Amino acid sequence: MPTQILGPDGLPIRKAQLTREVAAPALSTVRQVQAGHPSIGLTPRRLASILRSAEDGDHTAYVELAADMEEKDLHYAAVMGTRRRQVAQLEISLEGGEPSAAELVQEWIDRDELQHELIDVLAGISTGWSVTELIWETTGGRWWPAGLEWRDPRWFRPDRIDGKTVRLIGDGGQDEDLPRWKFLVYQPKVSAGLPIRSGLARAAAWAYMFKNYTVKDWAIFLEVYGQPIRVGKFHAGATAEERETLLRAVASIGTDAAAIIPEGMSIEFVRSDTTSTDAYEANARFWDQQISKLVLGQTTTTEAISGGHAVSKEHNEVREDIERADARQLAAALTRQIVRPLVSFNLGPQVEPPKLLLGRAEEADVDRTLRAVQALVPMGLQVAQRQMRSMFGIDEPEGDEPLLVPRGGQPADPAERARGRRPGDQELEDRAAQAAQAAADDDDIDRLVDLVLGETSDASDALVAAIRRTADEAPDLAALRDRLLPLLASGMSPDDLAAALGPGLVTAELLGRDAP
Repeated sequence: MPTQILGPDGLPIRKAQLTREVAAPALSTVRQVQAGHPSIGLTPRRLASILRSAEDGDHTAYVELAADMEEKDLHYAAVMGTRRRQVAQLEISLEGGEPSAAELVQEWIDRDELQHELIDVLAGISTGWSVTELIWETTGGRWWPAGLEWRDPRWFRPDRIDGKTVRLIGDGGQDEDLPRWKFLVYQPKVSAGLPIRSGLARAAAWAYMFKNYTVKDWAIFLEVYGQPIRVGKFHAGATAEERETLLRAVASIGTDAAAIIPEGMSIEFVRSDTTSTDAYEANARFWDQQISKLVLGQTTTTEAISGGHAVSKEHNEVREDIERADARQLAAALTRQIVRPLVSFNLGPQVEPPKLLLGRAEEADVDRTLRAVQALVPMGLQVAQRQMRSMFGIDEPEGDEPLLVPRGGQPADPAERARGRRPGDQELEDRAAQAAQAAADDDDIDRLVDLVLGETSDASDALVAAIRRTADEAPDLAALRDRLLPLLASGMSPDDLAAALGPGLVTAELLGRDAP
């Protein structure tokens, strides 16, 4: 009995549909590569008609216009390409799932073609959706999505009832359901509403059209810029043929700088007062800035706008917000429509697939962390070397590699390093021994202090008691000073003090000589 492949939903999969191309272009079907160019002669009335038709289910002209805009408008092509490439180049990681499933998916992620395929998938940001066909292969007894083939959005159509479900336009023009696990449908949530109305090309089309008017007028102006206006004059009885001859002569002067006219006719040159193109340039730049705001959320990363580094940093954070939103939506689509069937086809639907994550790692504030470690480690905080090496990108030394050491220090012997010792270990051991000796010395010093105090305690105690009585009885500071001087003079004599301190000094000298 042939083995059946079960999908993530536990239902059997039709192998024939997975292994053959379903939406490939063909001359005998509606899926032909030849496309129209509705941007030619685009007017406000024509553009409004294209957008209304897309809402009503005929989106062909709309997606063709979106392609024309990226071909003809260099700024729109640049910012759209930046947004797609920025997300496609982000690091891909996996979270959760069984180890065997994660290993299988990681092998698929490591394919060299994936980054280029994701750029095609992200084309849905412009039109509202993109459809990519999975090319499944059976190699080595496993099912493998060997390629992601972008398919022209003209060959698909949103469901006429819900406006969201994407259907394939069949050979006869009828709508067909997409085979399960055969297509990756990416519908980015750029704005609320139906996918056909959320593509950026819909809003950018108006800016494209108005800018196109400006650029055309600018080109026409530059063609005659600096040239005088030629005015031909003919006499009242001139025939039609003579008038045509004069018109050709006037036109020829602009390019050939020479012309002939019938006798009795004349040509005058009227100089134009218009000498600046600022209006055209300012209008074109204005629409470019609006497109930048639409696609990237800001203008600083595409235009040289004053404001300094602070403004550029703030605008770039807006762009990163858009990047994270695109990355989350793309990662969810890849997990749901590729990772899940890949694991189910090869390991079974009971195996939990990993979750695919797309995004850049959070950048740590290295300087701030270093200052915190320097302050907290002496207070007892334990910090792993592995974590700090990872943050600074410093590898673990191997073998007898030369090592950096503090100034005046010596690197550890290779044999000690082989035993896990590092430069500075011996210094730490020496400090520990000194601390232990200091603790022992502290005991001797305490005994020495007790000895000296014992010899002088009677005289000193009597002197302190007399000073306290004098301070209590003195009416003011001046009287206290006068009474303290004779009191101190009548205290312990220098000879008595020397006799009391003598044993202590001798003991201290002997302890010092005996110390290592």
